[in-house]
Amino acid sequence: MDWSPAIPTFLVTLREGVEAALVVGIVLACLRQAKQPQLVSSVYLGIGAGLGGSVILGIGLVRLLQRVGQGSSPQAVLGRQLLEMGLGVVAIVMLSWMLIWMTRQARTLKAEIEGTVQSALTQNRAAAWGVFTLVATAVLREGFETVIFLAAKFQQGWIPIAGAGAGLGGAVLIGLLLFRWGVRIDLKRFFQVMGIFLLLIVAGLVISALRHLDAAAVAWVELHPEMASLCWSVGRSCLLGPLVWNGHDLLPDRQFPGIVLKTLFGYRERLYGIQVLAYALFLATVGGLYFRSLTPPDTAVVRVKEQV
Repeated sequence: MDWSPAIPTFLVTLREGVEAALVVGIVLACLRQAKQPQLVSSVYLGIGAGLGGSVILGIGLVRLLQRVGQGSSPQAVLGRQLLEMGLGVVAIVMLSWMLIWMTRQARTLKAEIEGTVQSALTQNRAAAWGVFTLVATAVLREGFETVIFLAAKFQQGWIPIAGAGAGLGGAVLIGLLLFRWGVRIDLKRFFQVMGIFLLLIVAGLVISALRHLDAAAVAWVELHPEMASLCWSVGRSCLLGPLVWNGHDLLPDRQFPGIVLKTLFGYRERLYGIQVLAYALFLATVGGLYFRSLTPPDTAVVRVKEQV
């Protein structure tokens, strides 16, 4: 059995899960420091609500994909390809934004969460609701991103879901190591390494989204032959330009190691010009923003801005 499709979902879920675990751990530490044990139940209720909302969303997306995926007519193929392309685009945007935003906010995350908890504690009767909302929102946000990513991998069956389960278990373990057993973990290095993997995984989604767009264009032309001029590429592609790489014999994407490269980095045994260009453009733009976000702002520049 090929377990390679579980690798990207494991990495994504592990990273998103650790982010949620950090929020939960900081909130619990704040409540313990403020001597408010009666609010701990609100934290666990928030975790349950966030996970429950993510599961409901996942079930809804799976049913939608199953319904659209039925049939082999050009109409069914068009709808399925457009839906999968849309899910891929949403996953690309959300994961890219969270990758950069979380990296920039990591330096002040603890202070912001502590400030939110302290503000909730001053509201007396509404304190439980404030803590619940904070935790539920954090867990639901990370769960939503994971569910969208899993939906974009829907064609690969249940193995990606197993990888997501393992990633969630790993995130829980890291949270326990940090906040229950006091084990020191270099979280900065962890998020940097995971961020690079996530960047490459999302870049692979760019290639997949373009492939779905191309398949949708082919189905559209089958429904509307008078618009055959829409396909400007020659050969098996409609919109993706000329074939620039054919590794069918050298490095097929259904055999090791090509299948690992496919699941992790978006490799395809056949790559077209537009796919390669979009892949490079994504890494140059989003990757550039990510690596710049790893560098702390120059203190001198900060002082000048503050003086202005």
